[in-house]
Amino acid sequence: MKLDCFSISLAVKDLQVSRDFYEKLGFSVFAGEMSHHYLIMKNGSTNIGLFQGMFEGNLLTFNPGWDQNAQALESFTDVRELLGKVKAKNIAVTHENIDAEKGPASFSIVDPDGNTILIDQHR
Repeated sequence: MKLDCFSISLAVKDLQVSRDFYEKLGFSVFAGEMSHHYLIMKNGSTNIGLFQGMFEGNLLTFNPGWDQNAQALESFTDVRELLGKVKAKNIAVTHENIDAEKGPASFSIVDPDGNTILIDQHR
């Protein structure tokens, strides 16, 4: 399965403290807003999301349709097709947010060690 853009999404206690820390490691703000309680930070091709009060625990996140710079890919596997492939492999789906036949949608699964994986398509 081709899942496209990868990032780790961190549930942080204090967005400003986390931003300051990751900036010291060479990351810079790429997207998001402090007022919306999240930032996407980038260091080379590595992306991390900092999210305050949005979810519990950290997530592995894949964004079908985006490259590592959040630029639209010409072709990609739609999240609905990915969901079908996951279900066909008997992987339990823990969350589905698919309301239309195309466009933004998401679903989540959990790996054998309890790590949540979010497949989140924005277009």
